Amino acid sequence: MRKTCKKQLPLPEATTVHPKVKELEKISSILDANPNISELAAQDLHRVDNDTGANGMSVEQVVRAAILKQMEAFSYEELTFHLEDSKAYRTFCKFDFGKAYAKSTLNGNIKGISAATREEINVVLLQYAVENKIENGRKVRIDCTVVESNIHAPYDSELLWDSVRVTTRILNQAKDGLLGLQFSFRDHSLSSKRRCLEVMNAKNAKQRKKAYKVLIKMAENTIGYAESAQKALGDYQSGTIEKMVLSGRIRKELDHYLPLIRQIICQTIRRVIHGESVPSPEKLVSLFEPHTDIIVKDRRDTYYGHKICLTGGASNLILDCTILDGNPADSTLTKTMLERQEEIYKRPPLKVALDGGFASQVNLKAAKKQGIKDVCFSKGRGLAEEEMCRSTYVYKMLKKLRAGIESGISWLKRAFGLDRCLWKGHDSFKSYVWASIVSANLLTLARKELA
Repeated sequence: MRKTCKKQLPLPEATTVHPKVKELEKISSILDANPNISELAAQDLHRVDNDTGANGMSVEQVVRAAILKQMEAFSYEELTFHLEDSKAYRTFCKFDFGKAYAKSTLNGNIKGISAATREEINVVLLQYAVENKIENGRKVRIDCTVVESNIHAPYDSELLWDSVRVTTRILNQAKDGLLGLQFSFRDHSLSSKRRCLEVMNAKNAKQRKKAYKVLIKMAENTIGYAESAQKALGDYQSGTIEKMVLSGRIRKELDHYLPLIRQIICQTIRRVIHGESVPSPEKLVSLFEPHTDIIVKDRRDTYYGHKICLTGGASNLILDCTILDGNPADSTLTKTMLERQEEIYKRPPLKVALDGGFASQVNLKAAKKQGIKDVCFSKGRGLAEEEMCRSTYVYKMLKKLRAGIESGISWLKRAFGLDRCLWKGHDSFKSYVWASIVSANLLTLARKELA
């Protein structure tokens, strides 16, 4: 047996030729070619060079980390791990060797870029596409889809239970953290959960209605406790800074939640006790994401989130996006989306392909008046092909073109998380949507240039 062996010399590091690495390198070169992207992000991040204090993330690092997170559908925990573990990802984000950031740091910086800024970044990418002859915006396709909020199914019983347990949690924080605060309350969290289960497992409407009445009473009692706490907090005086900060935070939370809880109780009484049909705009479907809309698609599928309208180009780039309030008909969006295209490219497109829901004689005339030569609705709805396009051949070509945006929307949902927004709040919802679009467009541009 050999007792000694020669120490092996370190092997030279192999050059990585994986397609993913090539895509990251190309995206990096696109970002380097457009330094104004970082300048736009800097307006939100408010980065100021300082000779003192810890060195945080630079604006460029934040922009690249945000793109990487959405492109790979990472959670912040996963993003932290991969940025520490992967040389390719660290190189792309321009992280120094041995430098790592906590997930809270990544979260705070990435979410600091607003939706408006991300939209402006997308316009910069579209200008880059024009300069490199990838997309000129002359042939576009428009369709709508739904991005869901990160909420559970909005049953009235569960909304009432959420109301009781959240309010009770806040009251417990006030009682434990602010000693000497004079108010009393009863914890209905466990009882309300039992009533919620009774509603779900009720054998008939009478039994369900009885459980609902008890649950509503518990929610009303909890609101009464919270109002007493609000009064006590208004009179609360403490010499400790920490306690004053805590009392301010608790007061702010109660001011936010109590109107929403009253709305939940009101809509439950109307629907369950009085048998009314509550209109969708008057319904609150989540205590935590109150901005969520009820979207009924094709009169059969119900979604809870926001409707978005997307404009795609022949290159598969997403040229524009509008995040809508409520559930407006597609036919009311045609004029707006076409005018936005004219704002982006300073001229109208030549050919437009739209879903059948956008079709109407008014929309066709408005598009023609705008200077669009061919307008194809996938379902004519009484419109002749000769009215919409210059020939049947052009109509069929545009009809095939329109189908391509369906695959684009599917790709955004499967690969970039556009099916469900995981960020909290309405502003963050908009930022999330635009983050997915910007990341998808960068990857599309990279693949076009690598092809």
